Amino acid sequence: MTTHPLLSTRHLVRLALRRDRIVMPVWILLLGVIPAAVAGSYGELYKTEAERRSLTTGMAANPSLNLLYGPPFDLSDAGGFTVWRYGTIIPFFLAMACVFTVTRHTRQEEDTGRQELLSSAVLGRFAALTAAVVTAALTAFGTGLLTVVALTGAGVPLSGAVAFGAAISLTGLVFTGVAAITAQLAEYSRTANGLAMAVLGVAFLLRAIGDAAKDVSWLSWLSPIGWSTQVRPFAGERWWVLGLLLGTAVATGAVAYALSTRRDVGLGLLPARPGPATAAPGLRSPLALAWRLHRGSFVGWTIAFAVMGALFGSLAAGIGDVVGESQATAEIFERMGGAEQIVDAFLGTLGQIFAIIASMYGVQAALRMRSEETAVRVEPLLATRVGRLRWTAGHLLFALLGSAVMMAVAGVLAGLLHGLRISDVAHQVPAVLGATMAQLPAVWLVLAVTVLLFGLLPKYTTVAWAVAGVFVTLSLFGPVLQLSQPVLNLSPFTHIPKLPAAEFTATPLLWLTGLAVVVFGAGLAGFRRRDIG
Repeated sequence: MTTHPLLSTRHLVRLALRRDRIVMPVWILLLGVIPAAVAGSYGELYKTEAERRSLTTGMAANPSLNLLYGPPFDLSDAGGFTVWRYGTIIPFFLAMACVFTVTRHTRQEEDTGRQELLSSAVLGRFAALTAAVVTAALTAFGTGLLTVVALTGAGVPLSGAVAFGAAISLTGLVFTGVAAITAQLAEYSRTANGLAMAVLGVAFLLRAIGDAAKDVSWLSWLSPIGWSTQVRPFAGERWWVLGLLLGTAVATGAVAYALSTRRDVGLGLLPARPGPATAAPGLRSPLALAWRLHRGSFVGWTIAFAVMGALFGSLAAGIGDVVGESQATAEIFERMGGAEQIVDAFLGTLGQIFAIIASMYGVQAALRMRSEETAVRVEPLLATRVGRLRWTAGHLLFALLGSAVMMAVAGVLAGLLHGLRISDVAHQVPAVLGATMAQLPAVWLVLAVTVLLFGLLPKYTTVAWAVAGVFVTLSLFGPVLQLSQPVLNLSPFTHIPKLPAAEFTATPLLWLTGLAVVVFGAGLAGFRRRDIG
């Protein structure tokens, strides 16, 4: 009797949606609503025709801004301005969400052995992969649909909103296919995520270089993220570019399905290197094991922070071009940075951005403990003389100190590049570094919440990503959305003085650190008392 290759797919989709019932709505809501909020505030930011006419010309002449945001096709209306500001950022984060979703429901299921148990029942060959792709596609199209509805509600033309929403959704679908391929190639979920994120990073870099350097603008056409901007919503839509995204999504998906027939469950097409028969002398402690598990992601994230620090540091001196002639926009930047001078306000926000991204690394590193636990690799260790707190200490060392190292690298390079541009390296390096490292207590509090969930509610550790997402929204977009101060205060990053312009006060740093210690303690105490698994 031949089993249909898609048999029981519907049941796996329901299971995936149940598992993602918190994370998926958060991704869709955050990514879908932000563009409309910016479009709604465009009229308040740029009130006169003179202010609006100066935007497109001024932005197009700044290659640094094109590197970050993409080409400004038409900034004379709310829709075009919104697409320029978020036409590369929203697709990038949506692609991340789709990559994580596919890997979580394919390769991670195989890592933990759950997929083999499911496959022993009545389950089609392609059911698991199809369920993961459908779940990621629902995330992508849900985000695009909400974007269209919200933008239309903000008063922008329907055709441009549909083009923007379609470009966002199809970009997510392209990287859904990329993640499906890497899930077939790699034997472990970490490797599959790393390969897919590397493809996403290269795509963003190609787009950035092509948009910034006009003599190699063809590089943008090698990137799906570049295609999403070339759809040109609100600037004479190019509907045919959506065909490139759709065709690539279908092609990557077809490759993934073809590759899935060439491997067994639990294995990857790229064979893992066999380990030595005995452990090396340097791999005889929980800390050494933690280093072995975290070193790849730590090095990769550190390199990314170095590039990010250098890029944003080189942008700081030209931030006045973003403000243009709009006094309302200048006030928003001052509110974000807490200072009268726009550049100092931007540098203060820069340290906050580094801290928020570092907290994401910290959450990922802390959640590795839960991954090791569900993969039944912790119990054999704890059956020896290794205690629970000693085991967690190795992982938390990379979460806590690793995030600090990355922030330091980004702060030094941002200060160095900014200092070189304005010929003031001696002053700018310590100033920007101090602004960045002052955010560390807020980062540690986010990590403490993750440890608390791991210790007390291990089945809900993924909620840590939702918490981090809320903090990102409040900290980065709250001032633009003109949220009230009590709402902004829900984020720990709001309480840190925005150096170098704001006056340094140690009180918020001390109470945030103290709160983080208490939450850490509660999480570790819960882990000591609960059952493993």
